[in-house]
Amino acid sequence: MVSKPLTNITMRLNIKPGFFLPFILLLSTTATSSYAQKSDPLPNWAMSGFERVKQNPIISPDSTTSFYSVLDNKQVAWESNDTFNPAAVVKDGKIVVLYRAEDKSGVGIGYRTSRIGYAESTDGITMKRRDKPVFYPGNDDQKENDWPGGSEDPRVAVAPDGTYVMMYTSWNRKVARLSVATSKDLLTWKKHGPAFAKAHNGRFRDIFHKSGSIVTKLVGDQIQITKVNGKYWMYWGENHVYAATSTNLVDWEPLLNSKGELLELISPRKGYFDSALTECGPPALLTDKGILLLYNGKNGVAGVGDPTLNPETYSAGQVLFYAQDPTKVKGRLDKPFFKPEMDYEKAGQYANGTVFIEGLVYFKSKWFLYYGCADSKVAVAVSSKPY
Repeated sequence: MVSKPLTNITMRLNIKPGFFLPFILLLSTTATSSYAQKSDPLPNWAMSGFERVKQNPIISPDSTTSFYSVLDNKQVAWESNDTFNPAAVVKDGKIVVLYRAEDKSGVGIGYRTSRIGYAESTDGITMKRRDKPVFYPGNDDQKENDWPGGSEDPRVAVAPDGTYVMMYTSWNRKVARLSVATSKDLLTWKKHGPAFAKAHNGRFRDIFHKSGSIVTKLVGDQIQITKVNGKYWMYWGENHVYAATSTNLVDWEPLLNSKGELLELISPRKGYFDSALTECGPPALLTDKGILLLYNGKNGVAGVGDPTLNPETYSAGQVLFYAQDPTKVKGRLDKPFFKPEMDYEKAGQYANGTVFIEGLVYFKSKWFLYYGCADSKVAVAVSSKPY
């Protein structure tokens, strides 16, 4: 999600924050949370039934863990300030959660260093955490992109050959870049650098870009990366949702419109929960209904956003794309299916209220949705409804 010191993406990309694509089909829905208005359900193409577990939050800051940071040249309490915005994947019969953690090296969102921690669970709720991060800035060829802001907001998916692909934000406190890393065990990672470095002669390498959701599908009980029309697809973006394709899951090429500009698939809508921005959530899911993307919507200020929500609240929405043409919208929720309601979702770095979804897994015949709470803690909501 947004880091306060970052340059406004609207200025960098020369796009209008209130712009609304005329071809988008808006499907009305009145379900606004995990357990509200059950008599008026979501449309049949949407995921539903998510309820928070009573053990939430399941991951909180820990000031007792530390590791030696070669770039700081000292021991660092790497997860002492905040733990939030988690990715999730199933491995060896367990759910693994990779979460963003911040130290106390600065004051304010975006001014501390972020690293990625590892937690695993046999029930999806009770977490066993490693005391050292598994992904972080180092003395490597990505130091220029990763330091000093760190590695933020991972999304993880697994390829059919067992390779885990992580899309994350490299934040050097100058430009945020969507970057790629791969692993065979979720512990040792190879950094590949910015996802768009080679595309279009490097034109988009140095623009503000983040939040990559690779298209996957459910194969048996495992969510796997899949191809669409012969290529890998990824939805990405924070202010608008865009798309990119790849042949190797490392080098990605953004889709452009007829004017040679980034192709906007969905955009903020005045008066709605996503009136300030639309930011991609967990890896998208290819189904017999289409391609489902769960995304994070930020509410606008008074007079711009949904008046039933606090200004600048982050809630969760859903949009369905056609499988035959992943750029075309088939349906989009008008109201969030999940929004801040609990105290732990309204207290922390982002007290306006935040449920920021990034991890979705299918485990023991249930869907587990992992999310960040007010940029401070990690929680989970579970649905047993088939999809």
